[in-house]
Amino acid sequence: MKYFFFIYFALQSALLAAQNPAHVDTLLVHGVRARNNKEFTKSLELLTEARSIAEENQWYRQEFLAINNIGANYYSMLDYGEALDNYLEAYTIAIKRLDENEEMIVLNNIAILYSKENDLAKAEEYFKKAYMLANESKDQMKVGLYAVNLGVLANQQNQLDIASKYLNEAMENLGNQPEIKYLAELAIAENQYRRKNYELAKATALQVLPNIQSLAFIEEKITVLVLLSNIYLDMGDVSTALDYAQSALGTAIDPETRISAFNQLAKVYRANADMDNALQAKDSVISLTDSLNQMKNGRFFETNKVKFEISNYRRELQQNKEKQVAERNMLYALLGILLLVICLIAWALRNSFIKNKQRKILHNRSKEIIELELQKKKSDNLVLEKQLHTKEALALLEQEKLKNEIDTRNRKLAAKALQISSRNELLKDIINSLSSQSEITRNQQLSKKIKELKSLLKSDSEWENFFTHFEEVNHNFISELKKRHPELTANDIRYLSYLYMDLTNKEISSLFNITVEASRKRKERISTKMGLADSSNLYHYISTI
Repeated sequence: MKYFFFIYFALQSALLAAQNPAHVDTLLVHGVRARNNKEFTKSLELLTEARSIAEENQWYRQEFLAINNIGANYYSMLDYGEALDNYLEAYTIAIKRLDENEEMIVLNNIAILYSKENDLAKAEEYFKKAYMLANESKDQMKVGLYAVNLGVLANQQNQLDIASKYLNEAMENLGNQPEIKYLAELAIAENQYRRKNYELAKATALQVLPNIQSLAFIEEKITVLVLLSNIYLDMGDVSTALDYAQSALGTAIDPETRISAFNQLAKVYRANADMDNALQAKDSVISLTDSLNQMKNGRFFETNKVKFEISNYRRELQQNKEKQVAERNMLYALLGILLLVICLIAWALRNSFIKNKQRKILHNRSKEIIELELQKKKSDNLVLEKQLHTKEALALLEQEKLKNEIDTRNRKLAAKALQISSRNELLKDIINSLSSQSEITRNQQLSKKIKELKSLLKSDSEWENFFTHFEEVNHNFISELKKRHPELTANDIRYLSYLYMDLTNKEISSLFNITVEASRKRKERISTKMGLADSSNLYHYISTI
């Protein structure tokens, strides 16, 4: 029995490992690596296996990547029809199941295919779709890349203003992508050449050339050399044009780039009236074109051979999958039988050893336990409820105590303010009485004392001490008042503080040592400054702060 379970779980573990997304990702990585190494058959086998597992488990991202890279394999093998079929299938998955990132990738691949087939209208349509999606997702690098592609396409169609717009946008978005930026600069040089701005085109091309010396940029380097040859040829410098054309030929390593270089050489020789060399260059073009066609025919044969092998491989995968399903069903059937036997044995033992009386006792005990648990929960809930009520009552008492303490302090402050007001009234009466007597005014000593009394009335030291205590009691009032109305002056805030303590207009005028009418006007002025239509609403407004 133990041996059976060990075999079963070992098989299940192996099946789960083979169906793990990480395993599919590994197949994809190895498939892409094999394609980069031109091992197309191996790459397609790995990618086909990854696709099959992804389809079965509905892992749409892995399925998309597998199909898209299968299309890239056929593109590298020059089978553009098969590549397009796979790209369109990947595109369908992207728009139905995935997001804009995958949709952009496959749209760009489809556009490149159409440009290779010289269907520029279709290429532009798909490049623009990718470009619009990149803008919507605010992906700067992809916006720049697709803008470069659209700029190159517009150059080919001689739509120079449209090309300039796309290429300028690409330069703005490719600050951190120097390798793609070189492609944009190369397209800008081509655009300037087509506009016959030869000096600017030459300067831009010469600036790009030192940055694209690696093998990864071999096609771009030949394009720059041919462009420089055309620029010098149009400028009348046939010798330099010939040097750049020969340099392009020396750099070319595949038939397509060598055809481009020989065509440029024929053009330069013809411009220089060197017809013998021009004819030789054209002969080389014809010979290379024949070789390229033979190579493509060979590639098509190789592609068909690979398709046949992949078809067999997919059939083997399907057979293995069916075999795995059959083995899994058999395991499930054996496990079901085993579980059924165990259940029958357990049922028989239970009927043999468990009696009706014991079942009744167990039932009663369970019922009692449930009732006790319910009573315990009920009592726990009552205790928690009482604790919550107690905490709420304590919190309310604490708030009431704090409020009473603030009211008491404010009453003390108001009493102190009124005491100061009364003292000021008394001092003013004494000063006015003394000042009205001519005998006293002639007495310099008494006049000096009267002035000291007047200066005592104007002293703010007691008021500063008063406001220090006021802020301690009502610290939120003054700070909130300044926050809401920063235009208020210190005297305005002092006036509003007295009003906040519910002092009368007369009491406030005495505290400010001004008339009642002046106090009323000050209230109106402060109300206007605070944006209140009626000064009678001032107390209600500040009491809510």
